[in-house]
Amino acid sequence: MSVFSKLGETIVCLKAGRVTLPYPAQTQPTPEGFRGRPIFDATKCVGCAGCANNCPAREILVVDLCQEVRILQYLGRRCTYCGRCAEVCPEKAITMSPDFETATNQIGDLQQRLELFMSTCQRCGRCFKAPSVLEELKMKGYRFDDVQNERWVFRSTAYLEGQAGVDDIEIEME
Repeated sequence: MSVFSKLGETIVCLKAGRVTLPYPAQTQPTPEGFRGRPIFDATKCVGCAGCANNCPAREILVVDLCQEVRILQYLGRRCTYCGRCAEVCPEKAITMSPDFETATNQIGDLQQRLELFMSTCQRCGRCFKAPSVLEELKMKGYRFDDVQNERWVFRSTAYLEGQAGVDDIEIEME
């Protein structure tokens, strides 16, 4: 009985025909809404670093050489093409490409580097005014990611020199 069932299964499979696509020989158009690798447009970017702060793979590094010069570097090694960076960009400077084939022998082919000149306020010297009280509670200071070693570094400095940004909460232990 099992021989007949296997023979019947073989006949069904042979009748089905070809079920795979002839991919390398014949390319198919990418479907609508496909997310390839992110493409950065330096002419639209304002350097807010929202893409780096929201990247789950930490593939976008930011370093401030001084208050006026900011470098954004996209590494592309662990990027999952989630599109979060393009969603949070306020100026729509990041778009997801329709490129399907991103395999390469040189990892540097995927990397992108933006060197931005940040305009500063003539009165206070800061680049951006904090939009809300909640923003004031967040980390302040220059971003300093390790671009040479391609690592994300979490470091900040307080505005008030010599004083902590937030007082520690006293916890009484019983």
